[in-house]
Amino acid sequence: MPTARGELMALDDPKTLVSTNWLAQHLKDPDLRVLDASWYMPGSGRDPKAEYDAAHIPGARFFDIDEISDLRSDLPHMVPPVDKFMSRMRAMGVGDGHQVVVYDGAGLFSAARVWWLFKLMGQDDVAVLDGGFPKWQAEGREVEDMPPVIRDRHMMVRRQNHLVKDVTQVSAASKLRDHEIIDARAAPRFRGEVPEPRPGLRSGHIPSARNVPFATLLAPDGTLKPPQALREVFLAAGVDLSKPAITSCGSGVTAAILNLALTRMGKSDHSLYDGSWSEWGQFPTLPVATGED
Repeated sequence: MPTARGELMALDDPKTLVSTNWLAQHLKDPDLRVLDASWYMPGSGRDPKAEYDAAHIPGARFFDIDEISDLRSDLPHMVPPVDKFMSRMRAMGVGDGHQVVVYDGAGLFSAARVWWLFKLMGQDDVAVLDGGFPKWQAEGREVEDMPPVIRDRHMMVRRQNHLVKDVTQVSAASKLRDHEIIDARAAPRFRGEVPEPRPGLRSGHIPSARNVPFATLLAPDGTLKPPQALREVFLAAGVDLSKPAITSCGSGVTAAILNLALTRMGKSDHSLYDGSWSEWGQFPTLPVATGED
């Protein structure tokens, strides 16, 4: 069925999202770099580095979200300083002229955070693997347990500050309601009905925020829904897509799935609140809303 295949392949976009078929076809391209960006919630019982060491997509490098971060901050995996990002990428053999594909071991979870981080650093040729490692393995594709041969490559970074927001900017947006703040956490956490998984945080959400749990953007096989279906999810949640958006979640990881979805929908005026609820929820002076409001 050439037409159906043509429509499927048209969905591959090396700047946002690519299929397992696309990656399999390009896996031996000399300028392709594959990153395993697996990360799991505390208490999940999963060790992403051990899983990478046991099996990964051929040639993949392991991207440690917790280490490639700003370790001066008390908050988890905040954006690293530019020079640290550049040095870590050089050591991994990732640089200018490379097409990067990021995946994770959950399907589509933490890979979007690293996709967003590359965009923040001014790197455009980066995509998330749709369905991630689970889909790759389910299709019986090749894996290996050997580390790749690294040849270092310089990377020029041009940080795109408009893609990230801090607590002061989010607080202003919450009061002025001139942005849509969109929270990717599960509904019970958003409504404040359950305790947060990180100790010491209040329950609830940023006032005026809308709730779009990241799982509602995914199909049953862990792939991202098509753009029109994504749009319907945001609209059903009461999101005004005419406003610029700020995404948020527990610690700035799954929020990036919303940014990926918004980009796939053709919306470009969106940013990510890096501190997310790990920051907002710890300060008693910041207001907290509960329920659906």
